[in-house]
Amino acid sequence: MKKALLLFCLVFFLFTKIYAQTINLEEARMHALANSHTLARYNLAIRSSILNERNRLYTMLPTLSATYSASVSYLNEDRNFENPQDTFSAGAVFSITQIIFEGGKNFIQKAISAIETEIDRKGALAEYFNVLDAVDSAYYAALEAAANLKAEETALETAVLSLSIAEVRQEFGLINMGDYLRALADKEARENSRNQARRNLALCMTRLRLLTGLSETIELEEIDFLGYEDLIQHFAGISDEDANLLFNDFFKILIDENPSIARAVLSTQRTERNLSLTKRDFSPTIRATIFSTAFNYSRANGYSDTASGGVVISGNIPIDFWVMANRIERSRIAHDSAILDYIITRNSLETDLQSALLNAFSQAESVLSSRRSLDYTERHFEFVMERYRLGQSSISDLGEASLLLITSQNNLNKAIYGFLQSLSRLRTLGALSDEEQLITILMGA
Repeated sequence: MKKALLLFCLVFFLFTKIYAQTINLEEARMHALANSHTLARYNLAIRSSILNERNRLYTMLPTLSATYSASVSYLNEDRNFENPQDTFSAGAVFSITQIIFEGGKNFIQKAISAIETEIDRKGALAEYFNVLDAVDSAYYAALEAAANLKAEETALETAVLSLSIAEVRQEFGLINMGDYLRALADKEARENSRNQARRNLALCMTRLRLLTGLSETIELEEIDFLGYEDLIQHFAGISDEDANLLFNDFFKILIDENPSIARAVLSTQRTERNLSLTKRDFSPTIRATIFSTAFNYSRANGYSDTASGGVVISGNIPIDFWVMANRIERSRIAHDSAILDYIITRNSLETDLQSALLNAFSQAESVLSSRRSLDYTERHFEFVMERYRLGQSSISDLGEASLLLITSQNNLNKAIYGFLQSLSRLRTLGALSDEEQLITILMGA
């Protein structure tokens, strides 16, 4: 039965591996972009803005219209009843109306529509990088959880080995009951930590699957950290002067490329156009209409051969100045508010950039220090483990060495993936889709 159960587990494991979908970070990004409902909504908003922009253009063209009428009478001039069919008449008139002058409001409205379309485009671009940042964070979190789970499983194996040795020694009376109970407690603690690491990995994978829209049977490719080694070394030893230069250079890129700051600028331009449009309400509007009778028919006279047509010039001049003055003041307040929003957005992005760079510097230093710490703790653990096998170290010494080892491993994992997440944040702030370009900028090349 044990052999059959082992064979079944092996076959099930291989079956799962065969049908599990393995993806890398780039594929996860593409799936997340395709699965983003917010990004899809922005695309719909862009299409709607383009249609609004076209509609503004159409309002500048001549307006064509056709009017028709039909009538019957059942009373004549003497107030006597008559047959309605004998009094039937119908007619139609075609007309073309063109706005001759309205103070340029149509052109301003068209410019406003174009700005709104560009605002939606920048919003879609911002959401594009937000999706990339979110899927990167989820991907790195899943890899970090997997690495932590591996460390916990290794620690559990050590605890099981320690317990097996303690059981043999306790059987021969070489250790007291307190040490044996400590070995049992360590094993249970490590098993509990392993279970928590499993739950954390499952949660991270669930978040990643929700972002990408993929099935449950996915596996993640590891990240090749060798490509970031030069940048880690550079950031770990960067001077304050070089850090300030990097901040200034990157902030210039942020001002030129970041979609949030671009939307703030466009919003300011839109309020300027709205203010100008409101001021044009004082301008008169002049229209010209050309009309012509298409046909005129009556039951009594038949079709009329006499055509009629003409030109009508009409217009209106607003005189409710108090209403328009109120509109202008509201537009001016909206413009001032947009300027403040731009300043707030600029200051917020400057703070975000400073925080992201400092975090990247700190994580790079943590990577190097965590490597050294892990090397020391691994050697220390091997030393204590060998002494424990020889009966020269206690279970408490081995437990402390094991705990120190797993802490060092988790610290290194946290530093590595924290550094990668800081790079993702910098890419989002600079709106840089090419990671090689980002690394080139950060290296100061």
